[in-house]
Amino acid sequence: MTTAPGTKTFDATFRSQLRELLTWRRDVRRFRTDPLPAGTLDALIATACLAPSVGLSQPWRFVIVDDPTRRRAVLDDFKACNADALNAYADALQARYARLKLSGLQEAPAHLAVFAEPSTDTGSGLGRRTMPQTAEYSVVTAIHTLWLAARAEGIGVGWVSILHPERFSAILDVPAAWRLMGYFCIGYPETDSLTPELQREGWERRHAPEDFIYRR
Repeated sequence: MTTAPGTKTFDATFRSQLRELLTWRRDVRRFRTDPLPAGTLDALIATACLAPSVGLSQPWRFVIVDDPTRRRAVLDDFKACNADALNAYADALQARYARLKLSGLQEAPAHLAVFAEPSTDTGSGLGRRTMPQTAEYSVVTAIHTLWLAARAEGIGVGWVSILHPERFSAILDVPAAWRLMGYFCIGYPETDSLTPELQREGWERRHAPEDFIYRR
């Protein structure tokens, strides 16, 4: 395969390692309590900011949550949402759901909330007129970039989605217009596994790529 002059290419070894990194990326829920080295989270966020964004709008907003009172409020919200979710399942699934560990909020040394600011003036609205949600999609690319960068350093990331997002402006004292895209536990995982925990617990299995491909 030929490439255009000046195009950066990566060799087969790098491509193989990139696939290995993607394969080993996990949603971590079981963390050691060891703190991250000073500056680690800031460095991961700096890497996340290399992600693409619509119109170069850079709509991501990262909130590092260190305050114990705010962390307790997040944990309380999770517990309330988790109880509601448990009760919403039929009896046949409730026992299985109750066995799942769905957050590392109490053990993970670092907490990070990631918001989107959809109305940011940065980028002058380019690319958002007909699909304004691309601002939020851009934030998700930054999250994934941070996730891979963390995994490359042996650091685990867990996405906590069992929360009331509308409560987080008050909990974290951020502008009401910001939209919570994700709340993340970050730290060193207790163990590594190629198999997602939900698959190990029999909740779901990973399907083949062919199951999701349509041709027209």
